[in-house]
Amino acid sequence: MTRLALIAAFAALAACGADGPPMTPNANVGLNLGAGGVSTNASLGASNGMFSVGLGL
Repeated sequence: MTRLALIAAFAALAACGADGPPMTPNANVGLNLGAGGVSTNASLGASNGMFSVGLGL
């Protein structure tokens, strides 16, 4: 019974978000017009406040 209670406690702790805030996705798309013509840029990423990861194209 103790083992079952311990497993239930770990499952409840994992389900409540104890591992930190969720990752929030973000995206950016741009179009630039200038003397050299048209250029585009894009970026994709995710952040949770302390940690962020991204990809620029």
